[in-house]
Amino acid sequence: MASKELKTFTRKEVAKHNTSDDLWIVIDAKVYDITRFKNLHPGGASVLVDEEVAGQDATEAFYGLHRHDVILKPQFARLQIGIIEGEQAVIESRVVGELSKVPYGEPTWLTPGYHNPYYSENHRTFQKAVRKFMDEIVTPDANAREEDGKPPSKSVIEAMAKVNLHAMRMGPGKHLKGLELMGGIVKPEQFDYFHELIITQELARTGRRGYGDGLMAGSVIGLPPVLNFGSPEIKAKVVPDVLSGQKPICLAISEAFAGSDVSGLKTYAKKTEDGKHWIINGTKKWITNGTFAHYFTVGCKTDDGFTVILVERGEGVETKAIKTSYSPAAGTAFITFENVKVPVENTLGPEGAGIFINYLLKLSYSNFNHERWVMICSAARSQRLIVEECLKWTNQRKAFGKPLHSQAVIRSKLAAMIARVESVQNWLENLTFQMNNMSYKEQAAKLAGPLGILKMQATRSAQLTATDAVQIFGGRGITRTGMGEFIEHYHRTVPFDAILGGAEDVLGDLGVRQAIRGLPKNVKL
Repeated sequence: MASKELKTFTRKEVAKHNTSDDLWIVIDAKVYDITRFKNLHPGGASVLVDEEVAGQDATEAFYGLHRHDVILKPQFARLQIGIIEGEQAVIESRVVGELSKVPYGEPTWLTPGYHNPYYSENHRTFQKAVRKFMDEIVTPDANAREEDGKPPSKSVIEAMAKVNLHAMRMGPGKHLKGLELMGGIVKPEQFDYFHELIITQELARTGRRGYGDGLMAGSVIGLPPVLNFGSPEIKAKVVPDVLSGQKPICLAISEAFAGSDVSGLKTYAKKTEDGKHWIINGTKKWITNGTFAHYFTVGCKTDDGFTVILVERGEGVETKAIKTSYSPAAGTAFITFENVKVPVENTLGPEGAGIFINYLLKLSYSNFNHERWVMICSAARSQRLIVEECLKWTNQRKAFGKPLHSQAVIRSKLAAMIARVESVQNWLENLTFQMNNMSYKEQAAKLAGPLGILKMQATRSAQLTATDAVQIFGGRGITRTGMGEFIEHYHRTVPFDAILGGAEDVLGDLGVRQAIRGLPKNVKL
């Protein structure tokens, strides 16, 4: 369909159309005839007929009440009949894939004029491609699924598999060998933790926390034990299933009886008399992606200690959705295992009490380290999105006749938000650099503590930022649609980050205990 030809008007001509039966307005040098629309306006016709809006420039009034996305919707765009003579629109629409121009809207390595020692040109090229992918394919689906509560669309999962994003979210490693990553932008041997950080942070920009976890986040934490401890036969079967997006996996450790205290698990696995199978009975709770997972990496008590076993969905496995203040899109589940028969070959790593502590530490410091690092990446970028939203809002919102940021108390909140997000991002990049230059064994020995403390810092600062953002947005900050939709969503979902992957106090204590173990015996004040 050909676009309609727009006429040119003077502001005096527009001013004549100021009655209920003939109502025009100007928004950003564009002229709209809203005569027929006024009765459909959610705020009522009286707002539009008001003498300060009818026939006048309504730009300030519009952006005081609506996001820019509203004016781009087809039903509103159709109301445009012309433009103002000699004037140009000045408000820019966000271009898919482009960087934000808002100060602190991007980390410094993406901010023009700043320098960073960690990122190469390959990282920058990779970031552009990932952002374009997320903006074009993921974000529209994230918005829709957050609305209807369904899991991410199959088309998105398949699109991610096509460029091997699922594989890259597992981090660097042998599982990438022979794969074409993001259309060949990065070679498998080049791929490092900064590439993975980019993927996680670009995904976080959707501002839809529950959807982000629904997008196979369970596989990010459920598959590594298979990659690291599974037999060649198990890996040959399971890894392609998961990385193709066809059969997701999830990590099933937490129970109603045990969370951070993994030694308190009650799900029990007992071997059959012939020693060829495990029989598993028990329950798991708060399992991300559990409602739609095909494989389950399950932590079990056994006769001689603690064992992790890969379970395939089948007879005796039942999953139920858990309703939370989070999002149904995450697929959070309560799982019941009733006499589930599993081949003993599905055991992931060693079993038994003799090496219980060492194995538990190995699993925790490797798989859990990566999980917590991923959550820190996401938390840092999510906070930055909130900082950007607040800076935009305080610039366009008027209070007492001046922009909101003219008030010192608002600027103080913004300063604290910026300080928090920049400090988390910088410590994160430092630890990511360490990960790139340490062996897996060194990471387990040295980084569990710092990552635990940083996750604690990231989630505590996130909750402070969420609270400040609600105060800045006022009533809009607790409204699920409109100007404050991202603020409301963030404030509602941010407590989950403080719990998932290890509660704040537990992780902080982990970091301090590791530091204490490293204290030289001969140091004194």
